[in-house]
Amino acid sequence: MDMQATKKKLGLKERYQVMTRGLDWTPSYQKMEDIYPYVAYEGIKIHDWDKWEDPFRLTMDAYWKYQAEKERKLYAIIDAYAQNNGHLSVTDARYINTVKLFLTGVSPLEYMAHRGFAHAGRQFPGAGPRVACLMQSLDEIRHAQTQIHALSNYNKHYNGLHEFRHMHDRVWYLSVPKSFFDDAVTAGPFEFMVAIGFSFEYVLTNLLFVPFVSGAAYNGDMSTMTFGFSAQSDEARHMTLGLEVIKFILEQDPANLPIVQRWIDKWTWRGYRVLTLVAMMMDYMLPKRTMSWKEAWEVYFEENGGALFKDLARYGITMPKCAETIALEKDHLSHQAWGTFYNYGAAAAFHTWVPEKDEMDWLAAKYPESFDKYYRPRLEYWREQAAKGNRFYNKTLPMLCQTCQIPMLFTEPGDPTKICYREVDYKDNKYHFCSDHCKEIFEHEPEKYIQSWLPVHQIYQGNCFPEGTDPTGEGFDPLAAVLQYYHLEFGRDNLDFEGSEDQKNFDTWRGMATKNV
Repeated sequence: MDMQATKKKLGLKERYQVMTRGLDWTPSYQKMEDIYPYVAYEGIKIHDWDKWEDPFRLTMDAYWKYQAEKERKLYAIIDAYAQNNGHLSVTDARYINTVKLFLTGVSPLEYMAHRGFAHAGRQFPGAGPRVACLMQSLDEIRHAQTQIHALSNYNKHYNGLHEFRHMHDRVWYLSVPKSFFDDAVTAGPFEFMVAIGFSFEYVLTNLLFVPFVSGAAYNGDMSTMTFGFSAQSDEARHMTLGLEVIKFILEQDPANLPIVQRWIDKWTWRGYRVLTLVAMMMDYMLPKRTMSWKEAWEVYFEENGGALFKDLARYGITMPKCAETIALEKDHLSHQAWGTFYNYGAAAAFHTWVPEKDEMDWLAAKYPESFDKYYRPRLEYWREQAAKGNRFYNKTLPMLCQTCQIPMLFTEPGDPTKICYREVDYKDNKYHFCSDHCKEIFEHEPEKYIQSWLPVHQIYQGNCFPEGTDPTGEGFDPLAAVLQYYHLEFGRDNLDFEGSEDQKNFDTWRGMATKNV
């Protein structure tokens, strides 16, 4: 009797080939340029898509298995945190403003990354990058969902988290992260991969997630810490994909080098400007601080990033030219950003405050060359004025940078007493910039950036008021109308932290919980 031969089990490499490259086919009745119209759009030359290497060799069945296990553990912790009133275990209610900033400014970017990688993957003729983009697209929407779910518990108890998606598309300072991703997803597929896959995910992601996640752990927010750790293995894959993108493009054709170098210069600077919000959070918004922004930049960019660019030097890639400017700004960035938000606290979706004396001493120790000389006197003056009932709120609207959309708050490199200001005349209009780098980005693609949706301009044009508002009516209050358009309630969702509803409720609830124990 003949014995049935058993099929040889495929090895990991062969299995990966069958379930990824083996699903690809050569079109027979449509032209490749019609199916993938954007692949030649940016001038990038690819000669052999099969040279793409996926170091993880991850297939879809393995992907779902790993992610399902992480989901099970994550949601068990999120549920336990909510059921045990974990929100009362954070250091104090000031920390919750960090959560508000993350939910409104960062979580919507995860969803945009999901859309961006799905679109980019569709544009690549090679099966390898298509599969890699598919999995990263799924990762990004998972991150958006888990962040929203983890932070939703705070919305039950505190103000300012109720309409994060609506705010992200409208609130003035949130146009900074929003414009960053809008810029990326409206680029070609290769530029998107360099912008997000490399410049953001590989070069800058540790400066975003490590401060937020470690800050959450330090301040008793186990829910936020857990979703951060749950995403960490995904981020490792994303960083590897970002590096593979750069090496793959550069190895395909020498003509790709100047294009990629320009993109790295551009997107490192654009990403750094978005991280202004992170710098401010690290130095001013965390009640218990893990490290200063300056220390984080030195560790994660100057040391780690420096080693990366040394490795890429064999391809001809050099350190982004903005690195010199950033090195001069690292002593000042967070202080200037917090001062701006303190001024415009009446139009923000979170509370602001003046640091306590011991917190200023910490800042002085971390920034010995700048804080006591330039920033402590200003903060102490604001505290004195607030104690006298003269808490200052700036009621004018600031000029915005046409490229990064941040108010013109930054100072000249090397001179923290003078505001940095650049301008360009283009087609009979004048455009303003916060730096030489933003100006250069604009000059390379002016037709793109003249379309920027600048919140201050839109407010002055009357486009940021609820429908039916009459700005010419008697007693019209433009700030009240803008806050109504933002879906923010004046005094409840913003202004000073001292005496806020969030502070009172937190102290009351924590007192009750302690008494019950």
